[in-house]
Amino acid sequence: MERRDFLGTLSAPVLAACAVCMGACSKSGDSSTTAPTGVNFSIDLNGSLTTVGSSLAQSGVMVVRLAAGNSAGSFTAVQQACTHEGVAINYDAQGTRFVCNAHGSVFNTSGAVTTGPAPRALKQYSVSVTGTTLTITG
Repeated sequence: MERRDFLGTLSAPVLAACAVCMGACSKSGDSSTTAPTGVNFSIDLNGSLTTVGSSLAQSGVMVVRLAAGNSAGSFTAVQQACTHEGVAINYDAQGTRFVCNAHGSVFNTSGAVTTGPAPRALKQYSVSVTGTTLTITG
């Protein structure tokens, strides 16, 4: 068999294998960027989130104290997974924003994208305060 014929018969299966591998690596349909649903948990404000800018992650949700006082407006809660590739976000208290360190996406305290590549906002959860108990639902 000549080299040209050998390479010709070899290239079709190799190209087909590459196409299958590339399709398997695709991010389309990736569930890691899906926000948790059915969220319902409480936090005791006597022991957690005691200072402005403090944050914690629980049940796939990032909860942050934005202001002093125990009112619902003093807190925000958003999904923890970046909408770009599902990497966990962090809260930047100095910049009062959420940041994904993997690819540089930035979100405001309501979860809206201010800098991409994130394609959509973070899901924001409902917060309520009763006494010293913060409840997150959504």
